[in-house]
Parts: sequence; structure tokens; C-alpha cells
Amino acid sequence: MTDDLQRLAAILDVIAKRPQPLRHDAELQVAMRVCVEQGLDRLPLPAGGQTLQRWRALASVAGHDLALAKLYESHTDAIAILHELDSRHLQTDGLWAVWAADPPYARLNVGHDAEGVARLHGRKAWCSGAAQIDSALITAWDEQNQPRLVAVNLDQRQVTISDQGWQAVGMATTASVEVQFDQAQATLVGGCDSYLSRPGFWQGGAGIAACWYGAAAALGQALKAHCAKRTDDPHAQAHLGAVDATLSSAAGALRDCAQWIDQHPRQDAQWVVRRVRAQVEQAADEVLKRVGRALGATPYCRDPHFARLAADLPVFMRQSHAERDLAELGRQVANAEHLTWQL
Repeated sequence: MTDDLQRLAAILDVIAKRPQPLRHDAELQVAMRVCVEQGLDRLPLPAGGQTLQRWRALASVAGHDLALAKLYESHTDAIAILHELDSRHLQTDGLWAVWAADPPYARLNVGHDAEGVARLHGRKAWCSGAAQIDSALITAWDEQNQPRLVAVNLDQRQVTISDQGWQAVGMATTASVEVQFDQAQATLVGGCDSYLSRPGFWQGGAGIAACWYGAAAALGQALKAHCAKRTDDPHAQAHLGAVDATLSSAAGALRDCAQWIDQHPRQDAQWVVRRVRAQVEQAADEVLKRVGRALGATPYCRDPHFARLAADLPVFMRQSHAERDLAELGRQVANAEHLTWQL
């Protein structure tokens, strides 16, 4: 995995040396396809003993470009899900995504036609990278109103990718638009509710936190570089000290979480993952605030890499549900009889 990380870093360095970040859908797609063609999407599976190495790859991509990281994380998550649900035979060439948001205004249904072929009908919201990918794992509801996961090839006339539902400035190029399905052919993956009930659901959720961390660490590097040149700026140095403390704590939390997952591959990781997501989110918020206060407007206006990360990260972090996630974590803590926070 070390060699793969080095090759991934080399490709990302080429991307980073562009005069502008990846601004267009086509550029984002090309970058993703290079990663896939080079085999850099074959990350260690969650809970397989190398979870931290998997997260390091996600963090590395996120530190270069969060829009690319969004597609990369979703693609590698899809590969892991197909493996976990004994459906590796369904994996086809090309780019994959996972679309699992189920807002009440966009409900997708799956049924069967006269020949027994699974068919998708309805609208799916929050379809990140819809214009760039080839196939997707999608949550839907069957005839018995049970949640199901399906695999679908998007190159069908019964699939219409809209330009609706995405007005974001940050993460603009990921284009999480709405997609309409009109009896599109699909394949059922796993059993009822297997997407949510598998251990990998929460294990994968921590991979998102690794992306947040990678972007925050890259912003912290910009402050570190400033302080290395400006040794007469004590206020910036104070902010850098705080950034170092918070990033180090978040990194330790991710390492501990990865170790716990590898040691308990079949257990429910919800508690430890909710905790690490909260820790990394708080760290990223702190880094955004302190780096901005220390560096002022200049990097936001003149450094394209910094400006894109600073705009994208707050949007990406809203995959967290903020106080609702903290409230659920608090409920679990309150009911944990043996938790005493002893050192």
C-alpha cells in the first residue's frame, strides 16, 4: 500500500501543479479515470487490517482537491460495498458512485416487470457526480415498502440526468443533481436493508471524516508555510500552535478509530464512528477559522488551491448533521453503563 500511496501522490502532484483547480466536470472525470486506470482505486477494504491506510489515501486526495475526493471516496465505497455484500461480480469497468439519500420529496421505487427484471422508477436527489460516472449503487424501496440497494448502469435511455437541485458554490463541480428513472433496468444487491445493516456502513462513514481531515491539514500547511517565512508574526504563530494541537488530536482520533475497526471487524462501529466524525468536524471548523484569521484575504483571493479548499470544505462537512449527530452520540453515551472517561 505504501507504493500505491506514492503513486497516488505523484498523480495528485501533477493535478496540483495545474494553474487552476479542477473546475469543470470533464476535468474531474479525466482525473478520476486516471486514478482508476492506474489501479489507485483498489484501496484496502474497511476492517481488513489496513483501515488507516485506506483513510490515508482518502485524506491525500482530499488535501489536493475535495471535488475529486468526493468522487474518489464514493467510487471506492461502492467497490467496498459490492465486496461486503458478495456482489463483486456486478462490478463493471468505469466510475461508480453511491447514492443513498432518501428525502421524502424524491422517493425511488424498485419493482419487477413481467420477465422478473428489476426496474427503477422515480426521482433520486443528491446524486453526486451524476454527469461523470458510469454506474451507481442506489437505495430504493421495493413493492413491500422495504429498503433495497440496487446497481444500475446509467447509460440507459430510461435514465435522465437533470441540472436541478445543485446551486452550490463550494463543491460546485461535483454537481449533486437530481436524476429521473423511468423503468430503468437494475440489479438487486444484497437483501432487504442490507445496505444499512452491514458493519461496513458505519466503517465507511468514518472515511468521510478522513476526507475532512485531509482538507483541513492542507489548509494548516498553508499557515505553517506562512509562519516559516514570517518569523515576526506572533499572532499567526499562536494560530499555528492551536492548529497543530487540534489536527494532532484529530489524527490521533482517526488512528484510534481505525485500530478499533480492524480489531472488531464485525461489530457495530456506530458509536466510535459518530465520535470520530464529531472530533474531526470540530477540528476542521477550528482550522478554517484560525487559518483565515491568521492569513487574511490574500490566500482566499490569490491562491487557487487554498481558495478552492476553503470554499469546498464547509459544504463537504455538511454531510454531517451537526447537532442531530451530536445528540445521537450523546444519547448513546448516556446509556453506556461502563463509560467513565478514565485515562
